[in-house]
Amino acid sequence: MEILSYHSAPCCHVTNLRDGDVLKFSNLDHVFSNNHYQNRPSQSSNALKGFRHADLRVFSSYTSYVVDDDESQRSIAKNGERGTKVLIPGLPNDPNGDRGAPITSCFWEWKPKFNVHYEKSGSENVNSPPVLFLPGFGVGSFHYEKQLKDLGRDYRVWAVDFLGQGMSLPSEDPTQSKDAGNSEGETSVWGFGDETEPWANELVYSIDLWRDQVQYFIEEVIKEPVYIVGNSLGGYVALYFAASNPQLVKGVTLLNATPFWGFLPNPIRSPRLARMFPWAGTFPLPGNIRKLTEVVWQKISDPGSIAEVLKQVYADHTTKVDDVFSRIIKTAQHPAAAASLASIMFAPRGQLSFKESLSRCQINNVPICLMYGKEDPWVTPLWGLQVKRQMPEAPYYEISPAGHCPHDEVPEIVNYLLRGWIRNLDSQGSVELPLLETPESVQYYISRDLEFFREGSKRSVKVRFFGSRFSLWNAVSSYIKTRFEDLRINSK
Repeated sequence: MEILSYHSAPCCHVTNLRDGDVLKFSNLDHVFSNNHYQNRPSQSSNALKGFRHADLRVFSSYTSYVVDDDESQRSIAKNGERGTKVLIPGLPNDPNGDRGAPITSCFWEWKPKFNVHYEKSGSENVNSPPVLFLPGFGVGSFHYEKQLKDLGRDYRVWAVDFLGQGMSLPSEDPTQSKDAGNSEGETSVWGFGDETEPWANELVYSIDLWRDQVQYFIEEVIKEPVYIVGNSLGGYVALYFAASNPQLVKGVTLLNATPFWGFLPNPIRSPRLARMFPWAGTFPLPGNIRKLTEVVWQKISDPGSIAEVLKQVYADHTTKVDDVFSRIIKTAQHPAAAASLASIMFAPRGQLSFKESLSRCQINNVPICLMYGKEDPWVTPLWGLQVKRQMPEAPYYEISPAGHCPHDEVPEIVNYLLRGWIRNLDSQGSVELPLLETPESVQYYISRDLEFFREGSKRSVKVRFFGSRFSLWNAVSSYIKTRFEDLRINSK
């Protein structure tokens, strides 16, 4: 555990990044039937010498293998639908996998009583790009453990808990009760008192607070512009922050980003309308809000309800979520959790909408990358395609099967795409975007089956890349063609 004061930052050391190759062969699917080749790139390359039609070139920061045949390649050039199979690395600490980067848990004192929890890895990678992960609603930095362990081998990586969530809940009650002396022996719920403590006078767990939190965290802890990645609520905050502070952002990756947050009008943007609402997430909670919070909290903090939500948002129910489940339960047991939820739910909208934030990023040339789990029941692919329509040049990767949290459900895919996207930006385009191993420019879409080993078994996930001229009609026609192709194969 490490504690940092307001003006301190982590120490760093030097390490070298790993460079690798993409190998493209004809009719060699059988070569990769054993995971012996997955974690031994140099031996794999030597073992494959002498095969015909080999094409070797630098592609990403680690080794992957692309297997196709001439017929598939001609089809890709025509419509992008018949994709190749790409074998990508599994996660570290998997059987036969590399050792993952160690994770350090830290606290940063932003303001008095405002202790921000975060986790970091890869501090020794001094010359590598910094990457900051922002979590979704109800979770924290622990939701990015698979990114910290894996990407921390190559980059400097941070994941932060938003104030009011995870382990960034207050260490003291933001309110005090007049009859506190008579409640001896009873378990108090923080935030339900009668008067606000001085340090919490203006406290509201809003998207504006989180934007400011991210700004000061980058300025005071990371101390340089970062690649920022956000899932769900974290995606909105990442975009909102980048729109307000483009000088601190090298690029933004949206993982099933929620396109809206907050229901009440913003007091700065709509002051008259905001005054019509008697409470906007401040402390203490009004009496009627306390009663409502008690009823709602009892329901949503129940372990059964939490398990049901996780079941909804993960498309693959074989994904291990025990640790995520236990960490959410632990957060829900904190005495400040219920009142913090009420403050979040009644906090006003941000000063910029999601669409306005996107426009500002576009004006300021902030690079955007879109990665969306196709089977997300909350933020459906339609929302991601709307972002793509507004920013046609932004790379869009549709991952299937994957739900609302693709970084936790299929981290192998997300980490692979993130590495490639960062390499593309850092090289100013001299390194191709992930999956664009063909020399021709892809304007519409291509499809790839990405394969990886997890716990000794090979998994396969379909990833579609949508180019700058992709349209909704392309998506519909692609879906129809895929369905007909599946019916044709199944009828044989």
